[in-house]
Amino acid sequence: MANRYRYATNLTTTDTKRKYLGSVIYPKIKASDNDIYIISDSSDRLDVLALKYYNDQTLWWIIAIANNLNDASYSIEAGKQLRIPSNLNTIINDFEKINK
Repeated sequence: MANRYRYATNLTTTDTKRKYLGSVIYPKIKASDNDIYIISDSSDRLDVLALKYYNDQTLWWIIAIANNLNDASYSIEAGKQLRIPSNLNTIINDFEKINK
């Protein structure tokens, strides 16, 4: 599947010569009639949900973007309604087009 780091630029600071990854651009993920909606429980995490629904835990970012979860955490509070986008191929294709 789409490795989200593949398109990140390798950057280096001028003063300390530290290396870091630049930003990537993520697509807007539109809702679809085929999306799955769940209510999270205390054991849910974004990577675990991505493994369950996409068979690939590295696609956690799709669920995060679709649900405006921008706090850089895999954890999800219990009782939160989450949308699991169903149009995975379209999302990945859009992501790759934006970042080429």
